[in-house]
Amino acid sequence: MRTQVAIIGSGPSGLLLGQLLTNAGIDNVIVERSTKEHVLGRIRAGVLEEGMCAMLDEAGAGARMHAEGLPHDGVNLAFDGSLHRIDLHDLTGGKRVMVYGQTELTQDLMDKREETAGQTVYEAADVVPHDFAGDKPYLTYRKDGVEHRIDCEFIAGCDGYHGAARKAAPEALLKTYERVYPFGWLGIIAEVPPVNDELIYANHPRGFALCSMRSQTRSRYYVQVPAEEKVEDWSDERFWDEIRRRLPDEAGEAMTTGPSIEKSIAPLRSFVAEPLRFGRMFLVGDAGHIVPPTGAKGLNLAASDVRYLFDALQEFYREKSPAGIDGYSARALNRIWLAERFSWWMTTLMHRFPDTGEFGQKIQHAELDYLVQSKAAATSMAENYVGLPY
Repeated sequence: MRTQVAIIGSGPSGLLLGQLLTNAGIDNVIVERSTKEHVLGRIRAGVLEEGMCAMLDEAGAGARMHAEGLPHDGVNLAFDGSLHRIDLHDLTGGKRVMVYGQTELTQDLMDKREETAGQTVYEAADVVPHDFAGDKPYLTYRKDGVEHRIDCEFIAGCDGYHGAARKAAPEALLKTYERVYPFGWLGIIAEVPPVNDELIYANHPRGFALCSMRSQTRSRYYVQVPAEEKVEDWSDERFWDEIRRRLPDEAGEAMTTGPSIEKSIAPLRSFVAEPLRFGRMFLVGDAGHIVPPTGAKGLNLAASDVRYLFDALQEFYREKSPAGIDGYSARALNRIWLAERFSWWMTTLMHRFPDTGEFGQKIQHAELDYLVQSKAAATSMAENYVGLPY
């Protein structure tokens, strides 16, 4: 098989890049190690920046998001028993975020790919990129016990933190930066109405809590737990009791509870790989970086990588210029580190760390107090939360 761009991974970043390339007349094939059903079963991000929404529209896959998604003009911080609203729309000159589940977004992109006859190979085992240092890279993979090869001109590694693309990068050229946090998020999804019409981020002596949603009838809630915690030790009753304790009384009393339909613990880490380009292979999204979910940046950061790489590939094929390709890594990493900073800041602001101490706790409280009293501080948070320019 031969194509212009071989994409590893059919998550949102791979699908979005593939659709933009297809729309631009650039041939591409996606290879995915899992089944389509498994990809759609991943329940993850749900807060989209305007840039991400615009790219879905550009891909021709944004109609259902606009019909069913929930535009949010603000976000709430809870501490000292009170709720404090940050007006994103007012502070950023009219910007907002969209709450729309990653599962729905992935389904929309899959549907669009099928509609436009894009090729995706599911259950592709042992994917390996080859010869990407030269001008004739290729992929190999196994399917149904048979070895296959895709000859291409570029390889886009959109295959996540554990994927084949970064593993194939030469160790001598790759440098990684990482911080692992000493806690995780225990999260549930329940078919109950959200406790608030906008997200609530809570800082409480018992730990962080987040009240989010996927729709007007489906809620997504989290509580901070120690890194070694086991999900089987948490009954639904225990979870509901714990999250209500961490919210202001009014919110806790208003919360509707019900049986969970999904429950899991996600570890938190900050991670960046440099560079993101190795000859004719590029790292995109989680293959090159991870952010703690506190700042709602993971999926959105993958989208900005896609923006830069798609623009670079268009420039290469339309204008025969390698300038965008040569600049991809530096351009993407500049925005990545800004998002890493914001996600780290939100994490340190809202969570209780085991080694903070009394002085550190006082500083955290002062930071929260300053944030909700200062328009300049609130504007800085709002600008980052809605998304920095591409």
